[in-house]
Amino acid sequence: MAEALLQAIISGLAVGGAYALVALGFSITFTTTKTLNFSHGEFVSAGAFIGMSALFLMLGLPVSSTTFGSAMPGSGAQLLALVAALAVMGGLGWLLYALGVRPFAGRPGMAWVMSTLGFGVILQSIGLAIWGPKPVVVPSPVGDTVIRFLGVGVRPQELLTLAVTVAVMVVFDRVMNHTLIGKAMRAVAANGSVASLMGINTQAMMVGAFVVSSALAGLSGFLLAPIAQASLFMGLTVGLKGFSGAMVGGLSNPRGCVIGGFALGVFESLVNLWQAQWREVAVFALVILVLAFRPTGLFGRKLVEKV
Repeated sequence: MAEALLQAIISGLAVGGAYALVALGFSITFTTTKTLNFSHGEFVSAGAFIGMSALFLMLGLPVSSTTFGSAMPGSGAQLLALVAALAVMGGLGWLLYALGVRPFAGRPGMAWVMSTLGFGVILQSIGLAIWGPKPVVVPSPVGDTVIRFLGVGVRPQELLTLAVTVAVMVVFDRVMNHTLIGKAMRAVAANGSVASLMGINTQAMMVGAFVVSSALAGLSGFLLAPIAQASLFMGLTVGLKGFSGAMVGGLSNPRGCVIGGFALGVFESLVNLWQAQWREVAVFALVILVLAFRPTGLFGRKLVEKV
């Protein structure tokens, strides 16, 4: 029983890392622009398929391929594919902000909600036209040989996902709290008008928020693809649970979002160990329960409106 419990926790931390990356992306755009990318799940899927397509190209295979066959990309090819995925997803984030958010931000109503949803539908439709709905098995950059310790078997990709996620969180936290760019982003998040008067380029900060958020979504999809297979529908669940993790941790608190994503992944894995058919019910029941008592999340700040 102890071995199964440890196995569930490790697997939960790996999946929770992907949720944490998505949750952090939601927090970045919300705190900086007071908007959210409701196509974030499709961005996760897009990151997986862009990375996969880069691998196909480097192996001399058509971009529209749906299998790697006997071809095994090396670590160098995997790294280049990751860079390509992050760059393209960052570009898509900039495009989303320019076309789907900026024209509607600050205006009455929530037209940006529909525009971001529509952007996701367009991404998914393009993906279906190129690759179709069939999932694709993506080779892991660290192999598939199971690592065993203390009676527990762990896939190297799970450990890689966890390590990369933690590294990204540490770097992001340091940038936000110890660099001028981080201080500028926090100033825009606190009060964009005042930050603009102080000489901060608020538009550049907002564009940067969407670029970083989209790149994090792409990174999440790239890391999850070898674990759960690349599918154009994989992002829906990851995006929804990443958003749930952000709400549980506190959408206005990046550290809280990260904790919420990890906690949700571990909780989901533990419930799956007990009764798999109750996993989704338990996860979202927990989210509703937390928000019922803490509407701003466990680590979120209460919003005070002056009238």
